[in-house]
Amino acid sequence: MPLPQVFPTRHDNSSFALSSLRHSSSLARPHFVKFHVKPAGILHLWHLASLDAPTVAVIWALGFAWAAGIRLPEWIISLLALITWTFYIGDRLFDARAANRSCLRERHAFHWRHRRVFAPLAMLSAFAAAAIIFVRMPVSVRQHDSILGMAALAYFSGVHSRRSFPSGLKRILSKEFLVGVIFTAGCALPALSQMSFGRGPSLQSLLVLVCSAFFAALACLNCCAIEFWESGTADSRIRFAGLVLGAVGLALFVFLAPFATRPAALLAAGAASALLLSLLDTWRARFPALTLRTAADLVLLTPIFLFFR
Repeated sequence: MPLPQVFPTRHDNSSFALSSLRHSSSLARPHFVKFHVKPAGILHLWHLASLDAPTVAVIWALGFAWAAGIRLPEWIISLLALITWTFYIGDRLFDARAANRSCLRERHAFHWRHRRVFAPLAMLSAFAAAAIIFVRMPVSVRQHDSILGMAALAYFSGVHSRRSFPSGLKRILSKEFLVGVIFTAGCALPALSQMSFGRGPSLQSLLVLVCSAFFAALACLNCCAIEFWESGTADSRIRFAGLVLGAVGLALFVFLAPFATRPAALLAAGAASALLLSLLDTWRARFPALTLRTAADLVLLTPIFLFFR
């Protein structure tokens, strides 16, 4: 398994020998070599090992809960991370198996090269998620979440089955749209399931739904940007869509800030992510493909700054 690049500090051999002659006592001392770990290598590994999607899911799930003013139990966060990681590992392994080995994306090639590690890890993750569901999850919540689970399985089987979706349905429901909606539902459902609707949806729950709709658009933009960048297509629509979505988020922030501080702040964080995606599209020629792909998910972590307030 590739590790983050580690480089020893370079030394001048001649000066080191001269210093050793002058200070012969130093020959008996152990010589320690300093190592420097490149942060980019760690971030690349974070993406290649499919840890980026669970991180984004957990951060936004905590963001929705923070906006609603509730605290999520630790088992919900663990379950979300395990399920997301399992699905992404499976998705990349199936993609790698079906594709031509010579044209794999770096993340798919990484998973296929280490499939003997990732396949057992995905199975262990799935078993751990199932154990949490049957031991910790209430039956009522389990019934509601099963709808989302069936939708995710339907998407997964539809994408990787030999029979493709009808062409008319593909034009209406693109893969990027479906990923954005299902991913957002998985992130927002933990917070929404903890909220009390009573006789009807409260203002707080409606605002969480607004934040969820905004994040669905942001996740869809993220998927579309990655698809365009990896296909080598130069299209200004990504840059324009990022600017428009960022402007909408900032406008909602200004409107909601006087009476709904937390949902407004979450929308501002999402607007910052959209603007950063637009900036990445503008500067995409300056970055290597792997760095650009990693940065596309890294900019979605902006809500993490809200938790330190």
